[in-house]
Amino acid sequence: MKLLFRWVINAVALLAITQVLAGFEVSSFYIALVTALILGLVNATIRPVILFFTLPLSVMTLGTFTFVVNALLLWFVSTFIQGFTIAGFWEALAGALLLWVVSMLTTWLIKKK
Repeated sequence: MKLLFRWVINAVALLAITQVLAGFEVSSFYIALVTALILGLVNATIRPVILFFTLPLSVMTLGTFTFVVNALLLWFVSTFIQGFTIAGFWEALAGALLLWVVSMLTTWLIKKK
């Protein structure tokens, strides 16, 4: 149940981000659901490998390089989902930061219950 809750919240967050960022576009709620699902799978499979290989860089930047990895993965997902576009890296970075805030609030909400 928690997984479905996170999935829907992330899809809604993707739609909300389109209202805040100019270069961030999601065409429909269905596309937002698909994007949230694919992004979750990419974060579960590819992200740990990338974080392992960029560990020295993450240590040197006190963990802030993780946001760059998240932005690149978000931008990567936008390249193969029709209806989900990100104009450039800076929009992807801002979107990744906003998704991080939503994820943090969702985790707090789930743990509070």
